[in-house]
Amino acid sequence: MFSRLTRPRAIALCALPVVALLATAAFAPLPFSLTQPGLTADVLGENRGEQVITISGAPTRDTTGQLRMTTIEATSPDADVSLGDVVDAWFSTDKAVMPRDSVYPSGRSTREIEQFNTEQMRESQGDATDAALNYLDLNDKDVKVTLKLADVGGPSAGLLFSLGIIDKLNGDGTGGDLTGGRTIAGTGTIDPAGKVGAVGGVSLKTQAASRDGATVFLVPKDECGDAKAELPKGLRLVPVTTLKGAVNALTALDSGKGSVPSC
Repeated sequence: MFSRLTRPRAIALCALPVVALLATAAFAPLPFSLTQPGLTADVLGENRGEQVITISGAPTRDTTGQLRMTTIEATSPDADVSLGDVVDAWFSTDKAVMPRDSVYPSGRSTREIEQFNTEQMRESQGDATDAALNYLDLNDKDVKVTLKLADVGGPSAGLLFSLGIIDKLNGDGTGGDLTGGRTIAGTGTIDPAGKVGAVGGVSLKTQAASRDGATVFLVPKDECGDAKAELPKGLRLVPVTTLKGAVNALTALDSGKGSVPSC
């Protein structure tokens, strides 16, 4: 024989599994990474006591201004991210939630991921050097470029490395600085032909750039929309698709002659 439940009791009993599920979800690890603005580094200067760009085999010039590469910081690949962490980051302007697989290669250990990011950085440095020397019509057998940037992985500093090499070797081509004395920041991959590629996390990188004094931010054109989200006041976006386009934009910005693209 079964007794008949009152409506309030029935609702309460039905709600118990839902409450239990939500409580479990609140503490269960989720397949996300939390990201925030990371460090920036002036590729024209030193980082952790070492010159970022060293060139031999060709005369170099003293530079003013800064070219700051930008990064994001992410929770480690083996960190547990809970629903509470995700909700907190969702409503924060200086944090973002990203699928873990979009930040770290899936199916790899933490050590393997570190090695992967290091290799990506090494390849990016080689491509950046080739792109810069190709732009300047210099032979890489005659000019040796060494790039050092501690504790940074991945390929997203490629564009800034290339611009730094060009500034040290040639400036704006007329004796002035490519930066025009400004603090320029940016991000973007680059290939040996000088094509700039998207990187992700640009809305956080603009915040890092503004925090460290930049007034201009070079962004891959395809990521203009993301870059405009939460754009810090006083930071000018300049979209680029090629190394040549980036150089032209910076020289136009300094001279006041020619057009400077905008998002």
